Amino acid sequence: MTHQAFLQSLSPADRARLTALTNGAGLMHLGLHAGAIVLLATAIALGVPGWPFLLLPLGIFQVFLFHLLHEVTHETVFASKPLNIWVARIAGFILLIPPLWFRYFHFAHHKHTHDPQHDPELATPKPRTWPGYLWYLTGLPMWGSLLKTLWNNGAGKCVDAYVPTSALTRIAKEARLMLQIYAVILAFSLLLGSALLFWIWVLPLVLGQPFLRLYLMAEHTDCAHVPDMFTNTRTTFTTRAIRWLAWNMPYHAEHHALPSVPFHQLPALHDLAQSHLRETAPGYAAFHATYAARLTPAPGSKG
Repeated sequence: MTHQAFLQSLSPADRARLTALTNGAGLMHLGLHAGAIVLLATAIALGVPGWPFLLLPLGIFQVFLFHLLHEVTHETVFASKPLNIWVARIAGFILLIPPLWFRYFHFAHHKHTHDPQHDPELATPKPRTWPGYLWYLTGLPMWGSLLKTLWNNGAGKCVDAYVPTSALTRIAKEARLMLQIYAVILAFSLLLGSALLFWIWVLPLVLGQPFLRLYLMAEHTDCAHVPDMFTNTRTTFTTRAIRWLAWNMPYHAEHHALPSVPFHQLPALHDLAQSHLRETAPGYAAFHATYAARLTPAPGSKG
């Protein structure tokens, strides 16, 4: 059964139950996620014994705010639209991702999922060599891409086809405001001679990004270029802790099949759809083991 046929098979009652929005589930999840970040950052700032070992978990919690940004972009985390918008702005600022621009990018991804001609996520091909794979996993190319996007958007040079002309002015204002705030924060840090933000924000983000890269590769990589969301998108079976950290986005085929379902209802949607899924992985380690087995040692190598 394709995802279209599956959606047609859902009763109106099931669809209404699955897509109902609430503030409570999102606020509870956000409170725990943000609380973990504040707790770890405070411990590092206070220099508790062994604080360097907290940098990595802090970074992982921070970079996985990407999934919060992703979900509030769909405006499904909270029933309150302003709350979705403001949480998107805060999460986007932390991650260097302009939220309005990301909204257009991400909706184009949903509209053209895994279409080589139109899906913006496919503009940068996934690595096929060991050097490229390891470089990709560092996350450094991603940071470079985000900084370039911010700068180009702020300079009024956004040329992304998925951004409508009517939104270009707002896209530019958004990027300029973000860049100005970053500049003010940097200036105050230098003026005060404080490296605190480096230790609780910059370095943890850099350390945590490889884990987000490992996670995100499993969503669509090596899936078929077809319109069926149960075939072009992969659901990865994993631990409850990772599902929690990623706001249930390991149920990714289900999310693409019906994006209006809020994160806390994706397990229920999975229960209904699981027998129809075509692309699944038994875990992230298993996915990467299979993927890595097909990598070549170097560009042009036949090995």
